Amino acid sequence: MEQPQIVRYGELKPCRTAFIDAHTPGSDKKENFTIIGAGVAESPDQHVHIKATPGFNIGAAGQPPKCFNSMHYHNTAEVFFVLKGRWRFFWGEHGDAGEVILEEGDIFNIPTRVFRGFENVGTDYGMIMSMLGGDDSGGGVIWAPHVLEAAEKHGLILAETGVLYDTKKGEQLPEGINAMPKMSPEDVALIPEVSASVVVPNYVRRYWDMMALAKDAPCNVISKTGLIKDKPGFQVELLSRNSIPSDVYTNPQHEVLMPMRGHWKLTWEGHEEVLNPGDTCWIPPGLAHAVEVCVTGEASLFRISKTDDLAGLTWTDN
Repeated sequence: MEQPQIVRYGELKPCRTAFIDAHTPGSDKKENFTIIGAGVAESPDQHVHIKATPGFNIGAAGQPPKCFNSMHYHNTAEVFFVLKGRWRFFWGEHGDAGEVILEEGDIFNIPTRVFRGFENVGTDYGMIMSMLGGDDSGGGVIWAPHVLEAAEKHGLILAETGVLYDTKKGEQLPEGINAMPKMSPEDVALIPEVSASVVVPNYVRRYWDMMALAKDAPCNVISKTGLIKDKPGFQVELLSRNSIPSDVYTNPQHEVLMPMRGHWKLTWEGHEEVLNPGDTCWIPPGLAHAVEVCVTGEASLFRISKTDDLAGLTWTDN
């Protein structure tokens, strides 16, 4: 049987040229990380740490203060939790339809087909961890037209194949390959501009509220019956020291453990490893394993498991 694979926070390999806005002022200092799966990076420079295809992708974004990610949307789920720092998420074609500030441990399941961006509004380098629905993440990133226009002014062109070309390095689109077409005004008009009064209550959950619910059992954060009701192709739970399974258990699906606070011991088949905040651990289906907290004090861990639901647009029960 396959063995768990662990990516340590301190061993994450960033890509600073992952996306079309890599040269655009304000976005040119961000770092992107593809931890599990192919991700959605548009650059061949992006390093993939674990090439497993569990039905979802795990990644991260690291940014210094005042650095932002440009407006885009996805056709499958994009879920973030804040590992370090303080972040502003905003949405709408130009980022002015609504916004929310997230603190460490808070989670945001951003609705599909809504333009979104995010900015580090803290005082230090910050890190957000991401979960993307599907092995191919719904075909990648769809950028707002003004993002593509700004990038071209700074030397980057996105091909229709989804690959970036840097004209400042003398690169050109290959013969027979066109630039990625920009969305027409008519298509942009079909993308909803959703108010914060709709987004925040339905798709944002606060860390300490989840921890209070994880007192005796794992907090069901994202699922058909979770605090955030959605079926993105995976489910998300928050575990505390009081809600971890009491014995060895087996998950028939792919499972990913992502510690938020504290140090957690993972054991399986005579092996053990300590997982620390920011680490990511992939556990193959069917492997008997156990987790426990190693130290006193605050301890929390996000557990992501594949489900039988197909990745796709945000689910509603209406």
